[in-house]
Amino acid sequence: MKTGLIEKYSKFLPAVDKKFIISLNEGDTPLIRADKLAEALKLDAELYFKFEGANPTGSFKDRGMTMAISKAVESGTRGVICASTGNTSASAAAYAARAGVACTVLIPDGKIALGKLSQAIQFGAKVLPVNGNFDTALEFVKKISEENNITLVNSLNPFRIEGQTTGAFEICDDLGRAPDYQFMPVGNAGNISAYWLGYNRYKKAGIIDRLPKMMGYQAEGAAPIVLNRPVEKPETIATAIRIGNPASWKSAVAAKNESGGAIDMVSDAEIISAYKLLSKTEGIFAEPSSCASLAGLIKHLGAASIETGAKVVCILTGNGLKDPDSAIKYNECELKPVSNEKEILQRMGLL
Repeated sequence: MKTGLIEKYSKFLPAVDKKFIISLNEGDTPLIRADKLAEALKLDAELYFKFEGANPTGSFKDRGMTMAISKAVESGTRGVICASTGNTSASAAAYAARAGVACTVLIPDGKIALGKLSQAIQFGAKVLPVNGNFDTALEFVKKISEENNITLVNSLNPFRIEGQTTGAFEICDDLGRAPDYQFMPVGNAGNISAYWLGYNRYKKAGIIDRLPKMMGYQAEGAAPIVLNRPVEKPETIATAIRIGNPASWKSAVAAKNESGGAIDMVSDAEIISAYKLLSKTEGIFAEPSSCASLAGLIKHLGAASIETGAKVVCILTGNGLKDPDSAIKYNECELKPVSNEKEILQRMGLL
């Protein structure tokens, strides 16, 4: 029977008393080989996508949340709180519901995909829109958590990062080694930091003998690390990475430098192009923000080469159903009803 990540990788994670473990059997997400897309990109390497949308609430956040909520319950917390552009709120609300603890989430008003907002509401969280962006919301929750016995479950919580290391473990387990390159979106920058920590932990244990180049990509309108300054009013269609002052900025830069990788930016147009290409070529539906990883790979290939036979992994952080409006908005799709066979054949392009 499948167990959650805390039990599966207990050797590599902080100890949690078994009676306090809160799990939805997260993890074990598919690592999907994408030969057709590699061919389309003229990439003479093995291309894989780590589909984190298969987690219980549809994003990678569940990896860190099982750890953060379990440790919060173990500590006797009054409740949990977070700021979120969407996926953190959905995950926090679900695991808090599972644990039977109160959950409050602060979101930027009008700046969250409805799929994610509906999850937080359905799981019973108190959802409070904030006049301001994610960074404004984060300042509020930091202050509230410091002054009350309420646990902050954003990636500032070190247990979140610990849980997210398991993504690296799974990739190595599936490949039988570490990849040569890992491409991924960068928003609050906790995930790139966590993966790097995970790879290093596996190498120290002798399970792998190499480390990947960590290739992180921000959206052009929300690229503080690339610009080397906070972005006061970040703007991008990629709502999950619309963050102007990442909490894990320093550790993300360290991951980039230590791995010999890069942190760069891609445009909204490049993200949407990758979003559509991934689905239509490989049948994988990830939210637009996730596709910053593929957009980054495509941009990288325009300026540099990847050695023949390399193993390349792109992280897809969230399920496409998180943001269904984007699928309708960015695809040409005629939904006018048909009434006879001739019209059907015409629309099929057969007449």
